Amino acid sequence: MNAPPTGITGSALDEALERLLLIVEDDDSFARTLVRSFERRGYRVLRAASLDEVEALMQKHRPGYAVVDLKLAGGGSGLACVQALHARDEEMIIVVLTGFASIATAVEAIKLGARHYLAKPANTDDIEAAFARAEGDAEVELSERPTSIKNLEWERIHETLVATDFNISETARRLGMHRRTLARKLEKQRIK
Repeated sequence: MNAPPTGITGSALDEALERLLLIVEDDDSFARTLVRSFERRGYRVLRAASLDEVEALMQKHRPGYAVVDLKLAGGGSGLACVQALHARDEEMIIVVLTGFASIATAVEAIKLGARHYLAKPANTDDIEAAFARAEGDAEVELSERPTSIKNLEWERIHETLVATDFNISETARRLGMHRRTLARKLEKQRIK
C-alpha cells in the first residue's frame, strides 16, 4: 500500500489510508466496471464524469489515487482534470486512460502531474501496476521501427487536438481539412 500524502491530517488521512480512489470517466459502463473491480481490491471509490464534478468532490475528499479518462463528454478534457487534481494535491497518484493515445497527449499529461498514461483497453491490473511505478524504466526496449507517414499524421492530429482542447471543428480548421474527414480519421484510428 502506498504511503499517505504528506501534510494530511484527520479524516483526509483516514481516506488516504483507506486507499481512496477517484475515477473520472464519462462512459457509465466502463466506469461501473472499474468501480466494482477496484472495490473488490479494497479501494474506496469516488466517481466523477466532468471537471465540475471533480472539483465538487475535491471539496469533501482527498483521494490518494485518480484514474482520469483523457476525453470526456461534451468536449471536456481529462488534461484539465489532471491539472486541477495535481494543483490540489501534488502527492496524488494520477493515471490517465485514453482511447486516443498519442505522444503529444502523453507528454502533456505527465507535465500536468500524471504518473502514468495508459491506452485503452487497460484493465485494473494495468492501472494498479501504474499506481505502483514511481520511477521510469531505463531498460525498456527501444523500437527499431521508423516512424511512418500515418504515425506522423496521427501525432500531428493529436497535437492539434490538445492545442484546441479537443474541439473537432477548430482542429479541422487548423489542419486544413474538412471536419467530416477529421471525424472519420479519428473514428478509424480509435483504440477500443
